[in-house]
Amino acid sequence: MPKVTPFKAIRFDHNKLGGDFSAVLAPPYDVLDQVDKDALLSHSDHNIVAIDLPHIPPKSKGPDQAYAHSAELLSDWLGDGTLVREDSPAIYVYHQTFEHEGKTFTRKKIIARVRLHDFSDGVVIPHERTFGGPKEDRLALMQSTKCQLSPIFGLYADAENLVHQALAQTVSQPPQATATMNHVLNQFWIVTDTGTIDTIVSSLAEKKIYIADGHHSYGTALSYRDGVCQQAGGSLPDDHPANYVMFVLASMDDPGCVILPYHRALADVTLAQLLEAWKDGIENTSIAEADVVLRDGGGKEVAVKFTNRAALRKLEPDQVEPWYDLDAAYLHRYLIDDLLQNALGAEPKVRYAKSEGQAERIASDESGVALLVNATPLTHLQAVSDAGGLMPQKSTYFHPKLATGLAINPLE
Repeated sequence: MPKVTPFKAIRFDHNKLGGDFSAVLAPPYDVLDQVDKDALLSHSDHNIVAIDLPHIPPKSKGPDQAYAHSAELLSDWLGDGTLVREDSPAIYVYHQTFEHEGKTFTRKKIIARVRLHDFSDGVVIPHERTFGGPKEDRLALMQSTKCQLSPIFGLYADAENLVHQALAQTVSQPPQATATMNHVLNQFWIVTDTGTIDTIVSSLAEKKIYIADGHHSYGTALSYRDGVCQQAGGSLPDDHPANYVMFVLASMDDPGCVILPYHRALADVTLAQLLEAWKDGIENTSIAEADVVLRDGGGKEVAVKFTNRAALRKLEPDQVEPWYDLDAAYLHRYLIDDLLQNALGAEPKVRYAKSEGQAERIASDESGVALLVNATPLTHLQAVSDAGGLMPQKSTYFHPKLATGLAINPLE
């Protein structure tokens, strides 16, 4: 089971910033481009993006000097007091308050280190199929800075709410720092009380941790550990920092743990072509009962229901049982990869969109059809993961995204 520990994080000095982190935090590196980076740095040249995004786009390794510059900045900021190293091991409390569909939610999380495990150990569990290995860019940044700059987002089951009951007194006090980013209020508390930390650690000791976001980053941490291990002659002491990775951990039973739909768009296909290709696997229905809503660039809309889920068992007989209940599996493996590809005689062009509007714009710009899907329930994620299965890529979209810069995990 997972070994969760406090750690002495590197973080921005709250006192120097007056407790407001808004100018120095950034969204995850992989959603940013040069325009975004420039905008963040225009508010503060000490924004974490200056270190965390040395090469754009971060899809491949950049020049060595880019990562060396990040390491120099990190050292400079520690030297001038912009960043400080925690005096005592701590677990950090991290709340995000946001609006969704007219309601206010607060997603309650902690930031801690977790002992690295190979996925085959069944302790830290992936939920989505990913493509390609760990990003060379992230590994180069980790090797240069000797730090993990961005956290991995993990989930655990806690119907009794034991973790956050232990933190009730902590969060009744004003946070040490706050930040507003993309209309989301981020609040941050530091917990060094050993009794509270011990309660949290013991509450998580028998839990599985499911990766919500950060599969590639977790793989990068494994690669970094293996490299350090090799340099050390084949083994590391258990408490070596390279054996651990920083997680933001949330209870999947928290009402604030919201999954949004990850919509699709198909390029270079008409609504009529789609309906004809899919006629054996769908039927018309109401919007309220729809498994997917099809909308073309002209605004024509058809709501459909999936009618031939048994086809998945013929196409993928070796999948785990809960996988066959996934809408994303039916949509991709049967409707797109089988029926549509056979009808087109070519591989369909699939695009991914985080909003209905984005999917509709893609459909309009690329002469295609937007596929507006339902959100994947957390119960499906847990069931597939527990059974040892993997969901199709981009089956989940956790909202809001985590902020980068609240805590940095030193690796030496």
